[in-house]
Amino acid sequence: MIIDLKNMEATAMPNFKGGEKEFLAKMFFDGKNRIMHGTLVQGASIGLHTHETNSEILFVLSGSGRVIFDDGEEIVSAGQCHYCPKGHSHSLINDNAEPLVFFACVPEQA
Repeated sequence: MIIDLKNMEATAMPNFKGGEKEFLAKMFFDGKNRIMHGTLVQGASIGLHTHETNSEILFVLSGSGRVIFDDGEEIVSAGQCHYCPKGHSHSLINDNAEPLVFFACVPEQA
């Protein structure tokens, strides 16, 4: 199955999960799993949330930012992958001038 994210229209989600500004997402959802191309402009964030029933694999395509992960903090930049296992919490913050662009998969887990 081909999922053509580059030709999907982006949806703006203000204050996503309690974050700042807008999260722009091109997202495929089959009822269980999400595959997305996301963008956070300067100062935008995805709020802190816990993955109760799934995990998230987030690959940074361009830009850089910070991840709040459980009780710590990580710096992420283009070419790096952040993994949030089931049962853990994280937040993504773009505190840089250029957009933070990423690809993410959120698979449901038993």
